[in-house]
Amino acid sequence: MASVVEYKGLRAGYHCGYCDSKEGKASCGMWAHSMTVQDYQDLIDRGWRRSGKYVYKPVMNQTCCPQYTIRCRPLQFQPSKSHKKVLKKMLKFLAKGEVPKGSCEDEPMDSTMDDAVAGDFALINKLDIQCDLKTLSDDIKESLESEGKNSKKEEPQELLQSQDFVGEKLGSGEPSHSVKVHTVPKPGKGADLSKPPCRKAKEIRKERKRLKLMQQNPAGELEGFQAQGHPPSLFPPKAKSNQPKSLEDLIFESLPENASHKLEVRLVPVSFEDPEFKSSFSQSFSLYVKYQVAIHQDPPDECGKTEAETPPNGPDCGYGSFHQQYWLDGKIIAVGVIDILPNCVSSVYLYYDPDYSFLSLGVYSALREIAFTRQLHEKTSQLSYYYMGFYIHSCPKMKYKGQYRPSDLLCPETYVWVPIEQCLPSLENSKYCRFNQDPEAVDEDRSTEPDRLQVFHKRAIMPYGVYKKQQKDPSEEAAVLQYASLVGQKCSERMLLFRN
Repeated sequence: MASVVEYKGLRAGYHCGYCDSKEGKASCGMWAHSMTVQDYQDLIDRGWRRSGKYVYKPVMNQTCCPQYTIRCRPLQFQPSKSHKKVLKKMLKFLAKGEVPKGSCEDEPMDSTMDDAVAGDFALINKLDIQCDLKTLSDDIKESLESEGKNSKKEEPQELLQSQDFVGEKLGSGEPSHSVKVHTVPKPGKGADLSKPPCRKAKEIRKERKRLKLMQQNPAGELEGFQAQGHPPSLFPPKAKSNQPKSLEDLIFESLPENASHKLEVRLVPVSFEDPEFKSSFSQSFSLYVKYQVAIHQDPPDECGKTEAETPPNGPDCGYGSFHQQYWLDGKIIAVGVIDILPNCVSSVYLYYDPDYSFLSLGVYSALREIAFTRQLHEKTSQLSYYYMGFYIHSCPKMKYKGQYRPSDLLCPETYVWVPIEQCLPSLENSKYCRFNQDPEAVDEDRSTEPDRLQVFHKRAIMPYGVYKKQQKDPSEEAAVLQYASLVGQKCSERMLLFRN
């Protein structure tokens, strides 16, 4: 089934939640009646972002706070000192029940819904992106289904219906079976084959002298000592005390048997057909309302599905939208909404119990999602990035995303990725920047053949070249061409633009 979108056009001059400007924000948006994972992957690689069913793209050279798509490279990621503090804080809480003193400011991934256009805000399901054809009329659905039967093209991976989901549970202090954690084996009784055989006291003294010399001068004196004809040590080299632990080592550090708390992270597909999602929905939604009221001061009455596909070469859990539920002692304390796409894990939203703000759950969940991306990469090699939403250099509260290194920002003109270190000097001088330094470079996927754009009109699918002959309103052509320029040539030929 193809993606079906309804372009809403440009919306400018509305309130910005980042700088509090009353009329500074500008974006273009479209309503996704259905969306394939490949189309959404290509869209976010052009600066789009979803908020529920609504997919929007900031007008970067007009909006008051330019929002640059940012992605982290998990395979090279090393946690910073502040990240390690958050992980240690969680471990201390789980092991001993220690609660840190003082307040902790959290950094949830895109924990704001200000990006949604106000006119469509009430229609957005904030918990998931159930973008299926049920929102279309029966006539439209039947037309698409009949069109699909006549088409010989391979159907793209659907973003919104759960099929053969393989559940994964991560956490409880123990590593998942597919997460490689390197640990030193515990010593056992009797002969240890990993240790050298017994030696004479004279040899042991020489070994101690060699180790002492190595500590004093690893280069000179050690080489001189070995040059005298002494054989190299039979002991395995001692691990350096300053050797950094991996992210997995820090997350899955073993807990004592009498630990005060138990944390379990469950990956659940966003689908009421999934029993685990259905059974936990009430608790999850209650937590969402509590979070919105406490953190964002939303009235309770204003707190209101992508589908999973399991291709043979994809991750075991499939692609689509999922909830990562954080269960503490049998109770959900946080939910991270993520999209698993062909090339990345995209963080959509996080909500958590304000009573546990002291655990810095925004940072903790981001680190867990980075580790989860690395785990998925082991099975699906092309899935190797972690998308963190938008980086807003002009907003101090949103600059923290740049601390997850290495990371890249998307050039808003040529849509190539540029290391964030190369972008920051330009952003210090100007809110809006073209990161690609090649003045001759252009958008490689720009719309060059708009007549090939696919339009869904009056129960029929047709190329725009045919559709425009039936239209007399010049504003219609301007809207369609604007849409084509924003989604790019590939998506314009794959997605169906709904016009009524």
